[in-house]
Amino acid sequence: MRWRPRDRDNERMKTQAVSAGKIRIGGGAPLALIAGPCVIESEKTALAIATRLAGMARRLKIPLVFKASYDKANRTSGESFRGPGLSAGLRILARIKALTGLPVLTDIHEAWQAAEAARVADILQIPAFLCRQTDLLAAAGRTGRPVNIKKAQFMSPGDMERAAAKVRAHGNGGVLLTERGTSFGYHNLVVDFRSIPRMAAIAPVVFDASHSVQLPAGAGHASGGEREFVPVLARAACAAGIDALFVEVHPDPGRAKSDGPNSWPLSRLPGLWEECAAFHRLAARL
Repeated sequence: MRWRPRDRDNERMKTQAVSAGKIRIGGGAPLALIAGPCVIESEKTALAIATRLAGMARRLKIPLVFKASYDKANRTSGESFRGPGLSAGLRILARIKALTGLPVLTDIHEAWQAAEAARVADILQIPAFLCRQTDLLAAAGRTGRPVNIKKAQFMSPGDMERAAAKVRAHGNGGVLLTERGTSFGYHNLVVDFRSIPRMAAIAPVVFDASHSVQLPAGAGHASGGEREFVPVLARAACAAGIDALFVEVHPDPGRAKSDGPNSWPLSRLPGLWEECAAFHRLAARL
């Protein structure tokens, strides 16, 4: 798909908003935040993180979606921690949703998981390496839930038009597209910020500030990351006009069981959010 500049009024109406509970993403809605741990490590830890995020959302008036995976099927090593699994993970997410009032987002990896996950999740997420899997995208679309498709590290922004079409052909829950970096040689990613306006012509755009600083398999037995660059890329993405910011957080990233090197400290999230939201507001006035 070839992107062409449009005037701002048309840009605001380019894509329909996606609804998750009471939160709207895209279509001119305020910047949203998708945040949570990479994986559900335990019910206690996940609930503690969600409770703090819910308090932050109320205090700062943030449209916030809680994110956590019940299974991390794509790990560098077969011995890496994957999570509690589908049944236990969805039970935990349902409890978090009930106790905090936050809408929840989680990944699915196989087509048969879509209907089960949709009983709890407000948004289904398609991992980057699976964004071309037709059966998975179709199954997600059939649930009627919004689907967040992460752009593969090897795909162009325009290629995501066909991924979105696969979902839309089977349902009308809405589509989000997530930028999370592009492979740049071995064990490295770069972000081409031109992808944000290009994908915005297809669907509301999310920027994954955590996985964009990941160093895939960079630690040998696991992925590494450059957490210090999360604010740099997040600010740039907000200035480029994203609809939602995605940040994986943990109370102690050094002890996280998945993606610790690119997870942001939970205690520092309010400061990061206020900084990024300011860039987003400034860009909207230009």
